Amino acid sequence: MISDIQNALLTWFTQNKRDLPWRREPRDPYHVWLSEIMLQQTQVITVIPYFERWLARFPRLVDLANANQDEVLKLWEGLGYYSRARNLHTAAQKVQNEGNGQIPNDVPGLLALPGIGRYTAGAIASLAFGRDAAILDGNVKRVISRLYALPAASDDELWQHSEALVPTGQAGKFNEALMDLGATICTPRVPRCHSCPLHLNCSAYAKLNPEGYPAPKEKKPIPHKDLVTLVCRNRAGQFLMRQRPRSGLLGGLWEFPNEEIVGIPVPLPTKSPQQPALIDAPSPILGLGLGLMRQLVNTDIATPPDHIGQVKHAFTHFRITRHVVFADDVAPTLQLDAHNWVSPSEIDKLALTKSDQRILTLCQANIKKRT
Repeated sequence: MISDIQNALLTWFTQNKRDLPWRREPRDPYHVWLSEIMLQQTQVITVIPYFERWLARFPRLVDLANANQDEVLKLWEGLGYYSRARNLHTAAQKVQNEGNGQIPNDVPGLLALPGIGRYTAGAIASLAFGRDAAILDGNVKRVISRLYALPAASDDELWQHSEALVPTGQAGKFNEALMDLGATICTPRVPRCHSCPLHLNCSAYAKLNPEGYPAPKEKKPIPHKDLVTLVCRNRAGQFLMRQRPRSGLLGGLWEFPNEEIVGIPVPLPTKSPQQPALIDAPSPILGLGLGLMRQLVNTDIATPPDHIGQVKHAFTHFRITRHVVFADDVAPTLQLDAHNWVSPSEIDKLALTKSDQRILTLCQANIKKRT
């Protein structure tokens, strides 16, 4: 059965493989590595323009290793999961400084680099260096679960099946075939079984229930947080911003200062066809914004602050609503060293969180409306 699966899938892949920029021959290990990091929990169509812009700026590993991390984060801006960019940068420096610029060519060596786990190591080793290494990402898990009708297999069990399927000397091609099959044919919903080269070998297809494998996981409630976000603009047109700690969620990115709202009911948005994004300015939210402002800057302002709207954002494990308080014409004296006054031209060079980009747009619209 395994040889039948290998032959059928490799034949199908030869005729149907996707034309992707990181598959250009001869394979560049740096390009393969970059693509595998970018593709983690991110769709191909989203990755392609980032991949091409990245290589235009950092065409070689040494270029990335010598770059400033702020520039790396700016180039990654909008792609999400920013620890990937930080780890890639750190790993490139390690390869350049300790490995003479040579990317490790086997799984153990790759696993020693920051940000590379078992799947990514197997992908790079097989695709870039021809090693007989298996892979196991979300697509491959689904394909294997259906092939063997495994409703709730552990990762260890799935790795065993993946390793057993790897054909000697053709691991890279086979692994890409598995990934393409999962992405284009053996999809989570409405799989195209009649177009699948493996349907005659597929136990889930034989049971007439491919979507039942793997079994759907019970969805847990997603936590939600409300934040008050303060946007201060001083009399020179600069905005008050801070850089997040280098480690942790959104590490190294810039944001407008905010605090979590605890114990104060947050009103629902006012439904208005003219201003669908704006909400009434409840005194508790405005009061929290004023309190935050007093912590950071003088309260000598010409125009009272306004609660101008809200921005919502979903992370993997929680969601946030940021209630935006805008204070214009603020005196520029700081009381906290962690914050900086930043001009609009400087903001263009900083890596902002996605929600802060939307907050900046909201404030710019508000400024334009006032003038």
